[in-house]
Amino acid sequence: MNPQQWTYITFGAVLLLAIIFDLGLLSKKGAAISIKQALKQTFFWVVLALAFFVFIWFEYGHEPAFQYLSAYLMEWSLSIDNIFVFILIFNFFGVKEKFVGRVLLIGILMAIVFRIIFITVGVELVKHFEWLLYIFGAFLVYTGYHLFFVEQEEEFNPRDNKVYKFLQRIFPVTHDDGDGKYTIIKNGKKYYTTIFVVVIILATTDIVFAVDSIPAVFGISKDRLVIYTSNIFAVLGLRSLYFMLRGAVNKFDFLQQGIAIVLVFIGLKMIAEGIPFFMELFGAGKEKAEKYQLHIPTWLSLVVIVICIGGSILYSLYHKKKHLPTDIKE
Repeated sequence: MNPQQWTYITFGAVLLLAIIFDLGLLSKKGAAISIKQALKQTFFWVVLALAFFVFIWFEYGHEPAFQYLSAYLMEWSLSIDNIFVFILIFNFFGVKEKFVGRVLLIGILMAIVFRIIFITVGVELVKHFEWLLYIFGAFLVYTGYHLFFVEQEEEFNPRDNKVYKFLQRIFPVTHDDGDGKYTIIKNGKKYYTTIFVVVIILATTDIVFAVDSIPAVFGISKDRLVIYTSNIFAVLGLRSLYFMLRGAVNKFDFLQQGIAIVLVFIGLKMIAEGIPFFMELFGAGKEKAEKYQLHIPTWLSLVVIVICIGGSILYSLYHKKKHLPTDIKE
């Protein structure tokens, strides 16, 4: 086995033990997670992610390590922004507090499976069709511009969610939570509960988030190990982050704008790095095209991400402009 294969095996083993410890031992079935407990769990995942950063630094050097840290911070900040949507979903379906932790757990684990599939397909596509990176870049610029000006509560309405409508058409859905079960029997007929519906919506909603975040990570690194690990660490920490921030997420009013600026920056970076490709495509010689090769160092991307995300959070704390709705009903 080569060193990278051993890294994957080590990463998988550590992650499995961490999941058992954090999502299993620290969370009793049917028990609500307190802010104190959520803080400990969030700290646990952040420390584990940073420990992996140190490991990559000593094993592969500072460049892959900075790429990993930049990708992780990008995914982590998107996770904070996505908590708002999760709150809307839970409020809309009236999920009881004691079921929220388990629903998040199943939804997040499903989301990880989907992300691994997307990343694997994406890496193979980029390997054979490099020009896809520049399409990703243009998409990120558009997404960032759109995200900067659009209010998130206007963008997501659980009642209009296509997955929810699809589930209602395909499955016999009841508005009963089944006391935490996914299915119940009524009058001899099997029905799917709101718990089942919420789990599916959480997982599929993360797919929508991944459409933005995974291309952004490709703009930071094309290393499969960096992309996988940064995504998985950020997503697994989302559960504890939800419980820690749900009461304060409405204070991060300008985080969305900070993320939007980062997406535009990464998108422009991807497009700029493709200038030689476009020059050759339109008839310029290879030597002439290579003169316009632009390389933005990873440390600069990391600085931009930290300034934009950190600055938007600090600015939000001093300029509160909106309030999170708490009375959303079906």
